[in-house]
Amino acid sequence: MTATYTTLSELAEVLVGYPFASKRYAATGRGHRLLRGDNIGQGVVRWENAVWWDHDADARYELQVGDLVLAMDRPWIGAGLKFASLREEDTPALLVQRVARLRAREGVDQRYLHYLIGSKEFTDYVLAVQTGTAVPHISGAQIQGFRAPKHSPLEQKAIGEVLGALDDKIATNERVVRLSDELSSAHFHAAAAGGDEVPLSSLARFVNGRAYTKDATGTGRVVVRIAELNSGIGGSTVWNDIDVPDDNTARPGDLLFAWSGSLTAARWYRPEAIVNQHIFKVIPNAGTPMWLVNQAVHEKLAEFKAIAADKATTMGHIQRHHLDEPVRIPPPSEVKRLDDLMTSLWQTALTAEVENLKLAEARDELLPLLMSGKVRFKDAEKIVEGELRW
Repeated sequence: MTATYTTLSELAEVLVGYPFASKRYAATGRGHRLLRGDNIGQGVVRWENAVWWDHDADARYELQVGDLVLAMDRPWIGAGLKFASLREEDTPALLVQRVARLRAREGVDQRYLHYLIGSKEFTDYVLAVQTGTAVPHISGAQIQGFRAPKHSPLEQKAIGEVLGALDDKIATNERVVRLSDELSSAHFHAAAAGGDEVPLSSLARFVNGRAYTKDATGTGRVVVRIAELNSGIGGSTVWNDIDVPDDNTARPGDLLFAWSGSLTAARWYRPEAIVNQHIFKVIPNAGTPMWLVNQAVHEKLAEFKAIAADKATTMGHIQRHHLDEPVRIPPPSEVKRLDDLMTSLWQTALTAEVENLKLAEARDELLPLLMSGKVRFKDAEKIVEGELRW
């Protein structure tokens, strides 16, 4: 493999977004979404807080499927570098200032470009050259100045295809998870329409975590805080090898419910971890299926968030007595009828989530090896084939 280097400017056209005036933003759903740095996560675009534009805009700032976008303000946070390649569902959209769009030059593989930006070498470069302390920033010129390994078009294509196969499977699994959860929710709501109201607390035990970040050892198991529940494992994640009660231990398939801050409930699918304070481990009572408890908790989330929003002076939260409030669930006959299907949907989503952890791990291990030429493409293909058969 080639051992020489080039600059990113030789591989990609870098365009910085336009300063669309915030006072002219359109109502939600009108025109095009504006892609801001806040919308860029680690490998994915999030549109929860999208703003819209329904005026004329320069065509140069229209984004396309496959475009790579990079946040220029706070380009790196504890969870990793903020960059993503746009999917079909991310377009149409317009590029906003302080976001860079990278589009491969002729003869350069766009997917290869994605993995080049995702490499540890690029992150290290960003951290070394970014300026500012309050809001670290990287300029367009600095992005273009990244010194990249020089790969032939065939090598670029091979790297893109090998690593892309893993990301394609990850994307497929993400759709499986989303559809499984949506289908489960639809069945629950249809069946619950003819059901009765019961206290949420009658369905499960809500066991609060403890302050396990104090005197953390830095090794052992992840301490699950709200950050890990929302964004996964990152640079700020705390690790501790302390022994904790079983009720404070999270295992794949457990339901965790953050009762303060952002208030969220999620299926834990990562390796065994420790549940920190402000998070309930939700343990179904005997005879109550996990899927039913999960749906019931999510049914109350909007109401709980409204309660927490009223806590103006402190971090929003609910109190334990709020768990005694009623929630409508399907009658026992419907719970029995749906149990096999709903349990299967829960398990299907969990299996896909666990598999994605392995696929992402394999991709992240192969990326530097392929970029540096330390592993042959044929050997990498065999590794990928093994992972996809998992």
